[in-house]
Amino acid sequence: MRLIDSHCHLDLSAFDSDRDVVLKTALDSGVTDLIVPAVQASTWGKLQLLSAQYNPAQVHAAYGLHPVFDQHHSIGDLLLLEQQLNSTDCIAVGECGLDFFIDEYDKDSQLSYFIGQLDLAVQFQLPVIIHSRKSLDLVLKEIRLRPSLTGVVHSYSGSLQQAKQLIDVGFYLGFGGPITYPRASKLRGLIVALPLEALLLETDAPDQPDMSKHGQRNEPAWLPSIAECVAELRGCSVETVAEVTTQNCQQLFALN
Repeated sequence: MRLIDSHCHLDLSAFDSDRDVVLKTALDSGVTDLIVPAVQASTWGKLQLLSAQYNPAQVHAAYGLHPVFDQHHSIGDLLLLEQQLNSTDCIAVGECGLDFFIDEYDKDSQLSYFIGQLDLAVQFQLPVIIHSRKSLDLVLKEIRLRPSLTGVVHSYSGSLQQAKQLIDVGFYLGFGGPITYPRASKLRGLIVALPLEALLLETDAPDQPDMSKHGQRNEPAWLPSIAECVAELRGCSVETVAEVTTQNCQQLFALN
């Protein structure tokens, strides 16, 4: 059984002390590939080195400017991102997006960086990895303005209607640890209602561990528990969940 972690921040300092062990444990658990989206320009170099150090067939780099770190970005970072995409192998633009959950975040600034990254994804014909909190309607609006764009909204938390709209324009939806909590009835309902062909599995490690690992540092090796939860909720085999979601990841990110 092969699984792909469609969203994992392996480059963060939380893994500096035992990254080799984390990767080996993931492989031993059947997680053969990790999609690692950078969040700030200052981290791109480290991620580039990691994706080269660990066989590129295992660690796949994406480069972007995360909205939560908006205050750390500068307008010149968009030019740097264009140069990065032009000179480096990568599979996606991101993590990018909009986060309107916290009022203190500058919405106009976020939107400027988001639009710039969507345009670069179109220019380089790459998928986007989108973070969206309390902003899905605007995210959908910008996606619709770019019909050739595809990608994933990771850690999806929107409505069923919004999910169907995203699927209709060629996007996938990422789900991880939060679905394992019984009180997450809305998310668990989405897992049942949405086509498996539109879902990606993720850990978002080191964040968002599943219920059984609550309070611990999340790891890509724990992705099988997400697959098992999806299978239980949908009433199908975990092998089917693994096969279809892996194919989804391969199709979106052009993986073998």
